[in-house]
Amino acid sequence: MKVAISVPDRVHRAADRVARRMRVPRSHLYVKAMEAFLAAASGEDITRRLDEVYAAEAGPADRFLLESARATLRRSK
Repeated sequence: MKVAISVPDRVHRAADRVARRMRVPRSHLYVKAMEAFLAAASGEDITRRLDEVYAAEAGPADRFLLESARATLRRSK
């Protein structure tokens, strides 16, 4: 699919340099950049949703668990 976008001159020049260095068409570079951005955005969304789930389930800490963790930390020093 063809898409028309406005890109600042400095970004356009940098993309041209990188595309030439990589020996790929500029459109290929833009596609790879967009795929990387979307993957990162998707990962952030997943992390945010998991944080919400675990925050909702968080209850008071188990005393045994806390004491065990403290003892482990003391032994590791």
